[in-house]
Amino acid sequence: MSIARQVAPELPALRRFARLVAGSQKSGDAHVVATLEALSADPSGFPADLPARQALYKVFLKLWSSAAPPPINEGLSRKSPADRNLEAITPLPRQAFLLRTVEGFSVEEISTILDRPAESVKALITEAGQEIAEQVATDILIIEDEPIIALDLEGLVQELGHGVTGIARTHTEAIASVRALQPGLVLADVQLADGSSGLAAVNEILTSINVPVVFITAYPERLLTGEKPEPAFLITKPFQPGTVRATISQALFFDRRAGRAAPIAVGGARR
Repeated sequence: MSIARQVAPELPALRRFARLVAGSQKSGDAHVVATLEALSADPSGFPADLPARQALYKVFLKLWSSAAPPPINEGLSRKSPADRNLEAITPLPRQAFLLRTVEGFSVEEISTILDRPAESVKALITEAGQEIAEQVATDILIIEDEPIIALDLEGLVQELGHGVTGIARTHTEAIASVRALQPGLVLADVQLADGSSGLAAVNEILTSINVPVVFITAYPERLLTGEKPEPAFLITKPFQPGTVRATISQALFFDRRAGRAAPIAVGGARR
């Protein structure tokens, strides 16, 4: 089987991972494209002795580490203590943390991907968790129509040291909650109780405030079309608690580093 056919089923997950590492759709997708171009130019660089998914991530991270992307905050004359703390989250521990908590690789698989001993991988994951815990707490709006899931998310958010501005079940409730108390992050489902759209609610919120957004959905294919602006931070239901914690931390990390650049609405939002 050709390399292209082996890696094709793994590309949506790799794109998600790349965006978490890079902090944006544009940068993440660019590095995925670079990985595919490198494999096309030199197929011998693909570790044929590994499962396709593991081999693909190994190639991607090798190229990512050699690319040395420019710092997002370059040019800012002053940085807050929060920014300095967030920038202390070093790339390698973050990669190990995401490979484990978001992508679900075992410690042994990560050891192979990163070319590091298993004990070193465990130490990197622990280090990332400690560094991420140093982030400044914020207040989070949860847009979720299923009560049990909403309570689970509220508990996870509070365990991370964040507050909850409100739990909204509909588009209307979400907008009213933001008007009453502005959140520092929005955690949003896509399909809401009254048939309204979490996408539409988020896009309306972004017209009035600049805030990072994490989508949680059972239908990721509705957002990851490759044809319209797509969210950098997306969690698929049913979710693992570690995935939610990691993704919230990554969204806040890049929001702080970017100095809250202008928000980008997500395409295809309809009520």
